[in-house]
Amino acid sequence: MEGVQVGWFEIPVVEINRAKMFYEAVFNIEIQIMDFGQLKMGMFPVIKATGQSPGALVFHPTAYVPSNSQGILIYLNSDDITKTLEWVSASGGTVIQEARQVSEAFGSTGVFIDSEGNRIALRSRYIN
Repeated sequence: MEGVQVGWFEIPVVEINRAKMFYEAVFNIEIQIMDFGQLKMGMFPVIKATGQSPGALVFHPTAYVPSNSQGILIYLNSDDITKTLEWVSASGGTVIQEARQVSEAFGSTGVFIDSEGNRIALRSRYIN
């Protein structure tokens, strides 16, 4: 394997159905809920190139706690950060950093708090 690649991510949630509706509305995707007893996972759609889901929304009463200021910051791809952040606001999230260009090589970023209280970032290779 060349370089480090994200193999899987899990976004902690308090209410799996609320989080599912939020992410479906913001990213125009369908999330499949899987119930493993105390553990519930909302699977992000499969990526065609890999045939696998990149990650999931995850609820467990003791193992996962959403965070808006601590821990890892996940960057999800967006072709239009400004539009995605509009959907965040319309879906009950809070924008904490509007779209801004980092550099021509890196592109643009934006940051929001999701319906569960997680700090999540957006990245676009385009200048938004």
